[in-house]
Amino acid sequence: PLSPPPPLAQNPTQNPKTLAIFAKFQLTPLRIMLGFPSMELQLTPLRSLPLHYRTTTKATATATANTVSACSVESQALKPRPQLPRQAPFHSRRRSSPVHFPSLCAAIERLVAEGRHREACDALRDARAGAPFVALPASTYDALVTAASALREAGSAAGVLWHMESSGFQPDQYMWNRVLGMYLVCGMLAEAREVFDGMPTRSRVTWGVMMGGLVDAKRPRGALALFRELWEELGVGAGPRVVVVAVRAATVLGSVHAGRELHCCVAKMGMCEDQYLPCALIDMYSKCGRIDEARRVFDGIPWRSVVAWNTMLAVYSLHGRSEEALDLYHHMCESGAGLDQFTFSTMLRIFSRLGLLEHAKQIHAGLIQSGLQMDIVGNTALVDLYCKWGQMEDARHVFERMPSRNLISWNALIAGYGYHGMGSKAIEMFERLLAEGIAPNHVTFLGVLNACRFSGFIDKGKRIFQLMTQNPKTKPRAMHYACVIELFGRQGLLDEAYSVIRKSPVTPTANMWGALLTAGRMNKNIQLARLAAEQLLAMEPQKVNNYIVLLNLYMNSGKRDEALTVVSTLKRAGLSMSAACSWITVKKKDHRFFFNDSLNPKSSEIYQRLDTLMEVIKELGYVIEEDELLPDILPDEQKTLKMFHSEKLAVAFGLISTSPSAPLTINQSHRLCHDCHNVIKFVTQVTKREITVRDASRFHHFKLGTCSCGDYW
Repeated sequence: PLSPPPPLAQNPTQNPKTLAIFAKFQLTPLRIMLGFPSMELQLTPLRSLPLHYRTTTKATATATANTVSACSVESQALKPRPQLPRQAPFHSRRRSSPVHFPSLCAAIERLVAEGRHREACDALRDARAGAPFVALPASTYDALVTAASALREAGSAAGVLWHMESSGFQPDQYMWNRVLGMYLVCGMLAEAREVFDGMPTRSRVTWGVMMGGLVDAKRPRGALALFRELWEELGVGAGPRVVVVAVRAATVLGSVHAGRELHCCVAKMGMCEDQYLPCALIDMYSKCGRIDEARRVFDGIPWRSVVAWNTMLAVYSLHGRSEEALDLYHHMCESGAGLDQFTFSTMLRIFSRLGLLEHAKQIHAGLIQSGLQMDIVGNTALVDLYCKWGQMEDARHVFERMPSRNLISWNALIAGYGYHGMGSKAIEMFERLLAEGIAPNHVTFLGVLNACRFSGFIDKGKRIFQLMTQNPKTKPRAMHYACVIELFGRQGLLDEAYSVIRKSPVTPTANMWGALLTAGRMNKNIQLARLAAEQLLAMEPQKVNNYIVLLNLYMNSGKRDEALTVVSTLKRAGLSMSAACSWITVKKKDHRFFFNDSLNPKSSEIYQRLDTLMEVIKELGYVIEEDELLPDILPDEQKTLKMFHSEKLAVAFGLISTSPSAPLTINQSHRLCHDCHNVIKFVTQVTKREITVRDASRFHHFKLGTCSCGDYW
């Protein structure tokens, strides 16, 4: 026989605070156990409680239905509903033996430790059903708070607090802070404020938790208002950690005025020597665009930790001040401050922007020697850096050794293979990504379509583009259509290329018309190329390259009068080409060359070696191309001056300044011209050197008289 329930007046569920919380949440048809499983108190709030709070069974439904029917007959003279068949008692159907609480509590704590938060909250249901008013140990409640916070569900959070209050558990200061943090994480700001206001005592940690939750919920003004209350109550006793949270609130708010007031508070409190407060101020000034003030805070730190150095490096990196970041990094190394993973990650991005490949390699070597494990951001930056500088084997090696990868890591490697003309490897990595169950995004598809474009894989490119169109989340954009246009143009399918523009659901962009222009130029279709060029000039009338392409298009087709007209138009518009520049790094030093350059100390040797090379490659069949014209050079001068292009000078310098078997890497600010392209192919055939040229559009890998671009760029 079941024991009778305790009197209603003694039942913990009659606690007005508990009932108010549930009614305020509008949580459901909620049923709260009175004393034993077969009897329940029926409440009628407004919203549904998650399933794991519903303990209704057929037996309890029967009891509830009978009660409602009887009430209806007495008060409204309605006919009673048909009686449902009697079921077995709830406890005899749910389990044959009572809950063993020590083992259940241990199971809950183990589930939370293993990250199985949903199962831990479900286990709380068993505790409620077996003995709803027996208090669990503090460690179990702590684990349940962790689980509810991880799930970020208001129902789970309310259920944990309900069980605490129903069982008579008395939380200490630590547990109240944990409950407060749980409410904030679950987005229950009003309820969190009630808990905060109702706490018997509030420590500085309590204030910090409440303020931090408001900042995370994008309520920085509320956090600053709380800090003002704390300041009035405790003054300088507020503590540095609470001030850090207040500074973070000012950062989110973007208020440099509030940040300066907090800076004054820090000075009054004498907390400038704290490890984290100056870093928070530096970050605040940075996010508010006050870089000089951030640097003044940094310079005022008496003892700089690695966190302070990293914070200031991140400021310079964020605002594109790469040279200042490099200078600060050298000071950091001289000061003897230890370098960590964040330092390496930041500096790799800086070296990538500045093109300092050798510095990046030194950083990578130092990282390996120190035994530090770089985070996913740093590893991805390293992969991207090696890809940008043609070190694809090193990029692949770093990628394979990454302990974890995200989609950005995959995209960096796929795009790198594509730009270097390694289409097969790019497609291989793309298929591997799909096999691992990772969903590609627009950047992934752009990288693999570029790979197909640069390598001429028209069938594979069409298949991948079709795969993209089938997914509503990755509908093609203008840049993807531009890749398909150039892919068709590479194979000479000009009608299909033009059809893509005409039938595209997106408005044609400059990239799309530029791809069609390249297709018409490479296939010597003057009408199609002229159409694309006119569209480009209408969209980008101030872009000099559009005039240059149209100019050389007329030259290629023998229409010199039209070409000179373009030159005149260019000059009347007041537009001029910026000086073409090529540079090569030899012995960790950059050597720059311009057209017809004679400033290098080895100029005489450079021109002598270039003359010798031109004589040798002419014997192998090289013929200078006369159909390309620059707008600042007359046609009669073009043939003579072509041999003085900056990339040829850089190649000649590299040949006389490095060992006979060393590969060369040339970087340039402009598109590689056809004549220079042919010359470098012959040079690799004569010297047996590998030469990589990174121009404004892609990488060209020259080896034994061939180029990775397939002579299409």
